Amino acid sequence: MRILIYGLNYAPEVTGVGKYTAEMAEWLAARGHEVRVACAPPYYPQWRVHDGYRAWRYRRETLRGVSVWRAPLWVPSQPGGLERIVHLASFALFSLPLLARLAAWRPQIVMLIAPTLLCAPGALMLARAVGARSWLHIQDFEVDAAFDLGLLQGGRASRFARARERALLRRFSVVSSISPRMVERAIDKGVDAARAVCLPNWVDTNAIFPLPYPSPFRRRLGIAPENTVVLYSGNMGAKQGIEILADVATALAARPDISFVFCGEGAARRELMARCEPLPNCHVLPLQPASMLNDLLNVADIHVLPQRNDAADLVMPSKLTGMLASGRAVVAMARPGTSLADVVADHGIVVPPEDGEALAAAIVTLAGDPARRATLGRAARGYAKRMLSPQSIFGALEARLAALADEGADTTAGSRPAAGGAPSAQNAARKAARPEVEQSDV
Repeated sequence: MRILIYGLNYAPEVTGVGKYTAEMAEWLAARGHEVRVACAPPYYPQWRVHDGYRAWRYRRETLRGVSVWRAPLWVPSQPGGLERIVHLASFALFSLPLLARLAAWRPQIVMLIAPTLLCAPGALMLARAVGARSWLHIQDFEVDAAFDLGLLQGGRASRFARARERALLRRFSVVSSISPRMVERAIDKGVDAARAVCLPNWVDTNAIFPLPYPSPFRRRLGIAPENTVVLYSGNMGAKQGIEILADVATALAARPDISFVFCGEGAARRELMARCEPLPNCHVLPLQPASMLNDLLNVADIHVLPQRNDAADLVMPSKLTGMLASGRAVVAMARPGTSLADVVADHGIVVPPEDGEALAAAIVTLAGDPARRATLGRAARGYAKRMLSPQSIFGALEARLAALADEGADTTAGSRPAAGGAPSAQNAARKAARPEVEQSDV
């Protein structure tokens, strides 16, 4: 199959949506499909374009067997509500010339990754122009999040944006999201249930696993072997509600046996650092390279996953997969009945969102009960191995993509000559294994 993946974020970003999009594209390429990606220069989660890339330059490169086409965009240093809209709109606009060039390749599937939904008109037009089938994969209900979390003001703008979102969702051949509740939300927005798919995020349990020895981060940070370590690792943005972590660390500052490690980048990091630096029980780290992720996750005795009350099922935190695979206890802030609560309930402790006292109490309870931590960690690891395997998730994805491509072939049979087949799995795997990166200006 010829598959075009169109989305804002991609490798070498090591966290969030870009990580999952890249892993999916690379797996499909290794399976013998011809995969091209239209995306932006890497900038997340630092909100700064990575070294070696330029914000205002088109660029084409090959990463692990995938042809990657990058379009310019504007990256704000302080991403507020209006700034985010301009940021997303800039990519939607400047990526249109890439879509025009990629139309000549005649993809069979056009898969849009949301955010950003502002790219939906371009994705749908391209699919219609070349007779392709369209797939929208929702990692984040960005419209709901923008208004429900107060990033944008409601009223008439909210009604217009939500109506536009509903109209766009109904036009895609398939709409998927990362949790059952988020799929239900898509159906509530008018997506036909027969076209709605759950495509959860995954984790490589061979790469993330419980270490049989103390993590090197303990010695590096000077944390006593007998201390209980509470870790938050991930994006430090508006939807995470991480300000509560500083509250909890402050409340437990009198407990020298409990250490906090906060690691990541994002708009809220500066404030967290300012509040935590004076506390002797806190360590704030920058984003770590992917090669050190397993060591980092294993520094935890307890993972904490804060969430704002109004986030609900707007997002399913991608960082949860690594937490579960590391085989450590998890304390998550979630409302009952949400997908996050459903997943964590049997493998950790769920406390109400934005309730710092409840979070602190759960940490203290687990700090005093190593046996329960071990039991919860084993349950979390077992769930990750059973339910979050890339092989099973990608296998189901490939089958659905093949069926969708067949539908497209049926509807366009005889209307145009074939545009060439996908390369063999052997050739694609050989490309994916090459360490070099080819690049050129578009």
